[in-house]
Amino acid sequence: MVDLFLRKGADRRLRGGHLWVYSNEVETSRSALGNFHAGDTVCVRSADAKLLGSAYMEPQALICARLYAPGEQHPLDEAFFRSRLETALAGRQSAFEKPFYRLVYGDSDTLPGLVVDRFGDYLVVQLNNEGIERHREPLLQALITTLKPRGILLRGDSRSRREQGLSDDSEVVYGDVPRQVPLEENGVQFLAPVYDGQKTGWFYDHRMSRARLAPWVRGKSVLDVYSYIGGWGIQAAAFGATDVCCVDSSARALEGVLANARLNDLESRVTVRRGSAKETMPAMCTDGRQFDVVILDPPAFIQRKKDLKKGIAAYRRINELGLQLLKSGGLLVSGSCSMHLSRADLISTMQQAAVRAGCQLRVVEQGAQGPDHPIHPAIPETEYLKAIFARKL
Repeated sequence: MVDLFLRKGADRRLRGGHLWVYSNEVETSRSALGNFHAGDTVCVRSADAKLLGSAYMEPQALICARLYAPGEQHPLDEAFFRSRLETALAGRQSAFEKPFYRLVYGDSDTLPGLVVDRFGDYLVVQLNNEGIERHREPLLQALITTLKPRGILLRGDSRSRREQGLSDDSEVVYGDVPRQVPLEENGVQFLAPVYDGQKTGWFYDHRMSRARLAPWVRGKSVLDVYSYIGGWGIQAAAFGATDVCCVDSSARALEGVLANARLNDLESRVTVRRGSAKETMPAMCTDGRQFDVVILDPPAFIQRKKDLKKGIAAYRRINELGLQLLKSGGLLVSGSCSMHLSRADLISTMQQAAVRAGCQLRVVEQGAQGPDHPIHPAIPETEYLKAIFARKL
């Protein structure tokens, strides 16, 4: 491991617990970035040569190095991966009784660039940059040793990989993985399409908020917009909703909704409607449809800070449509996975939507990402998920 020296004063953020080194923080006269390749492991040092930790390099990126062992000199080998995985596993097992969760959440588990979702005996892995990909083999061996899975699927189709020009191929790298893997969330059964579904095939992050649906949906009618394969809608039906309509633009996702309804003997209470939210919701308003509970869990409308204004307008529009479809006294559940949209901004956007819809809102509950998506206190980017439960008055 060679040394990566920082400019004078550039170590302050790392000493505060952050894990990223920006290219303009490097003392290039002592550590020329052109001498490094993606995945090279280095000892990050302050200008006076004090060790700040071990990192792997991404020399062509703005974040040119990512710490994986703060304050330590340690190779990125199988033993290190096993140690990190055991720590992550202990945290998940403390929070969840059954083995269905995000096992590794990147920087928050001090394994930058890595995502691992666990579906019982199966693992779905994402290596989201070239640096971590170079250490794929010791990582996979550590996963096999620690978890003893029946199969590991490597998904290569993440947005960050596409932006870096990396291969988007997916492959089974150990054992055998079925096209649909079973999982259980809040006592409800699902089949996740891990090969071609969104992200890893499932979204564990809203688990805690979905559990809070139970007292609100019993005996009620529910609209689940951007339903994907029914994470919210199927659980609402399982919790006692009498009528659930799931809306999504993907025919394949809606096939998943119906399959998951059958899996839980809920076919009689779950229907689907294919179409984009911006077209389907106005059409339902025109038809005079009304629901007791409306759930809005859209994709990230704000991918970058420059998209903030446009994204806020999109969130305001769907919340206004949701309120138009909601009965008086009903519950609006509005989610956002846009890191750049703050919780306060989401609530403000919902209030603007209420004014436009001619009603009032009262926030009654709030949700966030679950304990398998821990937040690193020094890295605000690790906190991204919001769910606001509000009654329409």
